Amino acid sequence: MTIKETTALSLAEANEYIEDEEINGFVKKFVKIKPDEAKKLRNEIDKLDNIKIKSEHIVKIIDLLPEDEQDLAKIFNEVSLDSDEISKILEIVKKYR
Repeated sequence: MTIKETTALSLAEANEYIEDEEINGFVKKFVKIKPDEAKKLRNEIDKLDNIKIKSEHIVKIIDLLPEDEQDLAKIFNEVSLDSDEISKILEIVKKYR
């Protein structure tokens, strides 16, 4: 098998590619949303077109579904988001919780 590209995936998205039932069952314990919802959430955050938001941040947002500014700050610990950026992200996430 050859790796053609690497892309950061949330647990929900990665679980689609896991064939081992035992591993799949373990991962499902931590997944908070369905894979199709994870993709929609990813797309909505991507549409914000904010250069501060990297794919690694989006994966963490999908996996953790932050509820407030403090939760979001843990994901963006090396990046400073203003209150408007935080509000937009949390509003999007709220739809998927």
